[in-house]
Amino acid sequence: MTVDKPSFHSSASDTDTAKPVKEQKSWVPIVLIGVAIAYLALVQYIPSINVFVQAFSKGFGPFLSNLTRPAFLHAAWLTLLLALISLPVNTVFGLCAAWAIARHKFPGRAIVLSIIDLPFSISPVVAGLMIVLLYGRNGWFGPWLQAHDIKIIFAFPGMVLATAFVSMPFVAREVIPVLEEFGKDQEEAARTLGAKDWQIFWRVTLPSIRWGLLYGLILTNARAMGEFGAVSVVSGNIADETQSLPLFVEEAYKQYETEAAFSAAVLLALLAVVTLVLKEILERKTRIRDVE
Repeated sequence: MTVDKPSFHSSASDTDTAKPVKEQKSWVPIVLIGVAIAYLALVQYIPSINVFVQAFSKGFGPFLSNLTRPAFLHAAWLTLLLALISLPVNTVFGLCAAWAIARHKFPGRAIVLSIIDLPFSISPVVAGLMIVLLYGRNGWFGPWLQAHDIKIIFAFPGMVLATAFVSMPFVAREVIPVLEEFGKDQEEAARTLGAKDWQIFWRVTLPSIRWGLLYGLILTNARAMGEFGAVSVVSGNIADETQSLPLFVEEAYKQYETEAAFSAAVLLALLAVVTLVLKEILERKTRIRDVE
């Protein structure tokens, strides 16, 4: 009786073939991470660093003097006003729209959601052109507005309309999923106990959606302050009149006032950094709440 000796040739060969495969797979994450970092460096990091380098190239004194120019101060104040008006308007609209969509089933619900997402799907320049075609001198409402001496286009009201339009979806889109996840059980329980609608909203609904609401407010404010395309179409970019901070950056750069343009760009970049920090804080609080 003979006993076959075990053969180690096949297992050894399998090990030899598996080893290169394993080594090859280990390089894939490194390559992908390298490509992602290189892309972000070319598109985001290097241009952002260059803005700060150009703004402070001649020292901190010229940077501060650029921030005290009358044209810059007017543009910054106008940008702040646009955000202060657009933020509460879109907050009220977003809460009402989110409540109607999350709490009621009605015909045309998908159409309403699509309309809310419209500013995400069309170019801001097209949005500005739409406002011009409605409220311009030759627009649908132009003759009536002109007869009543009401100026929308190339004036502050048109800038408010454009800013409110492009920043419209954020509050609604952040609150709708939170309301759907929260459900209606606690609200119905409060209503059974005799609470009124406004009491239910302030004491039951609002505390449950506060982080989503704050997240939407931050995104709305960031979009309102940084909007360029739609505002440039409806404003006319008139210095000291209808020139917001992003428009000031473009105009200063076109006039070869690069230091002033980069100084204003630094301020906008710092606002973006603050937005990112607040966004990260809210996301962490939301994750902690989900874990609890």
